[in-house]
Amino acid sequence: MHCAKTGRELHDPSEGIWDDGEWISWDWINQQLYEQERQAEFPSASPEILEVFDNLVDVAMEYKAVTGRYLPLWGELGELYAEIKFGIKRHRPMAQGSDGRLGNDFVEIKTISPEKRAETVQVKRAGHFSILLVVRITEDFEFEAKMIDRRALKKGNGKHAAVSWQAMPK
Repeated sequence: MHCAKTGRELHDPSEGIWDDGEWISWDWINQQLYEQERQAEFPSASPEILEVFDNLVDVAMEYKAVTGRYLPLWGELGELYAEIKFGIKRHRPMAQGSDGRLGNDFVEIKTISPEKRAETVQVKRAGHFSILLVVRITEDFEFEAKMIDRRALKKGNGKHAAVSWQAMPK
C-alpha cells in the first residue's frame, strides 16, 4: 500500500488512513496541518518565503548544536521575520535610510540576538524611517517583535538613539 498523495510506501495500516478508496499517510496529513497553522500565523507571507525562513532557522539551530557557535545571520533572520510576520516589503540589499516599507511608512528593522549582552538597539537618527521594528531572537530561536513610532524615540544630540526592548510598548 502507498500514500496516494506522496507515493511513499506504508508498511502498516497504522501509518495512514483509508479515505475515499485510497491510503493517505499521517505524515502527509500532519504536514498539511502544519502548513495551514504557519499560514494562519503569517498570513502575509508566501509559502516559499516561510519555507526558506524555517530552513534557515533549522540550519542555524543545527549549526549551534554541532559547533557550539551561532551563525552570523541575525540581521537577515530578523528582517525575514519582519517580512513574513508583518508583510513588510523589504528594500534592495544595502539600501540607505530604512529596511523596507509597511504601507506608506518606511521601517527600520533592528535585531537583538542571543549573543547580545544588553537588550538594546541603536538606530541612526539621520535614517529615513517612521517606524522602528525590533526583532528579538532567543537562545532557543524563538522570535518576537515590537514596533515603535519614530516620534516616540528619545530626543538627543548624538548620531544614534538607543532603544531598550523593555522600554518598548508591547
